[in-house]
Amino acid sequence: MKIGFDNEKYLKIQSEHIRERIAQFNGKLYLELGGKLFDDHHASRVLPGFQPDSKLRMFSQLSDSIEIVIVISAEDIEKNKVRADLGITYDEDVLRLREEFMNRNFMVGSVCITHYNGQRAADAFRKRLEWLGIKTYVHYLIEGYPHNVNLIASDEGFGKNDYIQTCRPLVIITAPGPGSGKMAVCLSQLYGENQRGIHAGYAKFETFPVWSLPLKHPVNIAYEAATADLDDVNMIDPFHLEAYGKIAVNYNRDIEIFPVLNALFEGIYGENPYKSPTDMGVNMVGFCISDDEVCCNASKDEIIRRYYAATNKLANGACNDSEVSKIQMLFNQARISTDFRRTTVAAKQQREACGHTSSAIELEDGTIITAHSSPLLGCSAALILNATKYLAGIDHEIKLIPQSMIEPIQKTKIDYLGGRNPRLHTDEVLVALSVLSQHDENCRLALEQLPKLRGCQVHCTVMLSEVDQKIFKKLGVGLTCEPYKKR
Repeated sequence: MKIGFDNEKYLKIQSEHIRERIAQFNGKLYLELGGKLFDDHHASRVLPGFQPDSKLRMFSQLSDSIEIVIVISAEDIEKNKVRADLGITYDEDVLRLREEFMNRNFMVGSVCITHYNGQRAADAFRKRLEWLGIKTYVHYLIEGYPHNVNLIASDEGFGKNDYIQTCRPLVIITAPGPGSGKMAVCLSQLYGENQRGIHAGYAKFETFPVWSLPLKHPVNIAYEAATADLDDVNMIDPFHLEAYGKIAVNYNRDIEIFPVLNALFEGIYGENPYKSPTDMGVNMVGFCISDDEVCCNASKDEIIRRYYAATNKLANGACNDSEVSKIQMLFNQARISTDFRRTTVAAKQQREACGHTSSAIELEDGTIITAHSSPLLGCSAALILNATKYLAGIDHEIKLIPQSMIEPIQKTKIDYLGGRNPRLHTDEVLVALSVLSQHDENCRLALEQLPKLRGCQVHCTVMLSEVDQKIFKKLGVGLTCEPYKKR
């Protein structure tokens, strides 16, 4: 993988910048965390060199000053809202996040249930948290939020909320997903602190869009592609331009809400310490790009990945065509098509040449390996065998798994398990290789190549089964598929 991002520089200057912001507000800062604190794979894909846990490592340098508050909406608890990427409900994710943070030696002070209006499921969850010994606070629905500033910044508004007891200078407000009410929790705490004579501050830590990059930079376009389902739009921050005469990029929701935030800050403090939405942010990621071309190319690849993810969802009835249409529009802005991604072209060419479903992988050295389905193997399983043979220096004509071993597996799948597809999936091929590796040197060598697939890109001319998708994900491979299902 070509590196385009200086991760060590990021760890240094980002932590320094947050320390400066804490000092700006007399040693007490509420930091709203947008996006993921760890497992940020989008950032690592568009900024090669950025590690998925870079933000967590950066905060580790400040861990003695940090207290984390996890926020969850009572409405999400009531609806049993599920995280699509993990397949667990938001309330279960609160417990998962708490454990993850504590395992990394971060202090998790409490959980705050927002949008509370007497929901029974929220009451049950609160009792569960209290039984586990977790401090829990409740913030209520406020009529007219966020526009009724006079009510919000009063004892009948923020004043009705539980005041969250915190003891450290930097309080990170995070949540399982969007719409949890993180900003409202921060503002409510500012009101509560101000009532107690403490002039605390607020800031927002969100990686994308990158304010210091041009509006149509591929990194920022890739963010729009990633949030196409939310209909976010990157914009020039007009407040920043007016205040400083400088161009900065933000997104529509922060820009639209800023006049309201301005009024809320004035209602709490008497003045707003920020002149623009960009001022509120502390993100320094744009200053750590070491090779702009590498990041541009990686971001264009990501836009294409997002397009295929959307078309696959559409084929499964999980989204409407507006999400796909928006990403197609972003193709024009980035001046690309799906042909920009080399594996896409190679897989389609293989399909045309052989007439079977096909796949292609781009290895770390730029080599493209292809494969196609056969009566014995699916195209993804065949691709793993072809790629590992190439990496191990094994002749392509050598059959790692003999037909005599594959056929009994197929018989079990069809005759005993009632399956319809006799071809071996990726997991079945890997199990077979593992068994054979005890006595076959080539199989052992092929298995040892699997770590070299991490970060590689794959494209298939058909939508893969959930099993195959999960195997590629575990291998760290970037997978895209044409939106066609096997028949």
